[in-house]
Order: sequence, then structure tokens, then C-alpha cells
Amino acid sequence: MRFASLGSGSAGNGLIVEQGSTRLLLDCGFGLRDAVHRITRLGLEPDAIDGILVTHEHDDHTGGVFKLANKYRIPVWLTHGTHVMSQKLILTQQGFDLHVIDSHQSFSIGDLQIQPYPVPHDAREPVQYIFEDGQHKLGVLTDVGTSTPHVEAMLNACDALVLECNHDLEMLQNGPYIRSLKQRVGGRLGHLDNDSAAKLLEKLDTSKLQHIVAAHLSEKNNQPTLASTALSRTLNCENHWIGIAHQAEGFDWRDIR
Repeated sequence: MRFASLGSGSAGNGLIVEQGSTRLLLDCGFGLRDAVHRITRLGLEPDAIDGILVTHEHDDHTGGVFKLANKYRIPVWLTHGTHVMSQKLILTQQGFDLHVIDSHQSFSIGDLQIQPYPVPHDAREPVQYIFEDGQHKLGVLTDVGTSTPHVEAMLNACDALVLECNHDLEMLQNGPYIRSLKQRVGGRLGHLDNDSAAKLLEKLDTSKLQHIVAAHLSEKNNQPTLASTALSRTLNCENHWIGIAHQAEGFDWRDIR
């Protein structure tokens, strides 16, 4: 299994997971032309994508989903709540299959087994996803305000983990956001800060962990070094071992062996 990012942050998100002949895109918050450019940058063509999974309806995750799906006839999977909230984006004459999923029920697409799981976030029915190929497990957790026992159970014993480190608490408190936005971002339905992500990591079995990538970093309220330092302290590893998902270039392919 391998995975790569199209970009990560408030200006757009997208993650590609590949196993065998199966390639899935998790979210697409970029315009159509930009999304195609980012996909080809990773050595793929858009029509090689076998499916798009959606976490929730916010524009930085769905902005390009349905245009990309319609142009290249890529099927889409999403929860009922996300489907309801995405009606304005779903084209009337859609040229793709749309699958409404149960947020607790696993399903397969090609060579990948997918387990959605609900998370606390300010959306209608948000989920995150676990990807497995029979041997390896990739966990993804972004856009979550606080951890829960169920979240921790889902992310336990991963071979690779993409983990939200959205903001540094001090930078958020002293930063340029208005008070209401600071409360939203830092609230239990907002986004994980660096220290909260590290505390979540402490609760997990990380004995199999080959890759960890800090994701969805705020450009105004965080710095890559702060995120990597928080996670490396928990894992007792060097800072450079912690990957960073950047807004502009995401990150290149990472192989899980």
C-alpha cells in the first residue's frame, strides 16, 4: 500500500491511497484544473482514480469532488448527512455513481477495505477513514475537535497515520482570528491542536508505525516545527521522522511495507 497528498489545509485537501490496481481519493477541496494538476504531479491521470471518499461537506474537502467525479465518471462514497449538505455541489445530470454509506459499516473497493468512523466536528455527519489491504493499516484523522475512545480504537496499531495538527494553542489565542472563530477552531467540534494530537498519540499502540504525517496545519496558527516537535516527543523520535502535509505540495508517495 502507498499514499500521497494533493495538499492539506484550509485552502484544500486531498489524499490518494493505492493498493494493487485500486486508487482511491479521499476528499478533493481543489478546483477541477488544480485537482487534475495535483493528481498528475503524483504520476497519475484522473481517470485512474477508482473512487472518491468524502469525509464531510466543508468546501476545503468537497469543493472539487463532484466536478472531478462528473468529468471522469468516478464513483463517490459519502454519508447521508454529507450527501444532504452537498446538494448544491452535486450536478443535476451527474455522470457518476453515488453511494451513501453507513458511518460505522466497513466496505470494500477493489483491493482496499475501508472502515469509516464518526468524529466530532461541526458538520452534518462527518467521518474519517481507515484503509486496509489485509496486511497493513492506514489511519486518517483530520477535522476533529477532540478525541474519543472510539476514535482511539479505530486508530490503534496503524502502520501509517495521517494525524491532524491544526494549530498551536498559544498562536491561536494570540493570532489574528476574531474571537468567535478562535472559539470554533479550538472547540470540541473544531480542530485538534498539536498538544491534543500528541496526547491522542500517547494512547495508541504505535509499535507497528512506519509513517506518521502531521496534517491540516493552519498557515496562520501553526508552524511545522511545532507540530513535529509535539509528535516526536510522544514517539521519542527525531523531529525529521515526522512528516508534514503541506498546503501547496501535500506530500509525495509513502510506501507501507
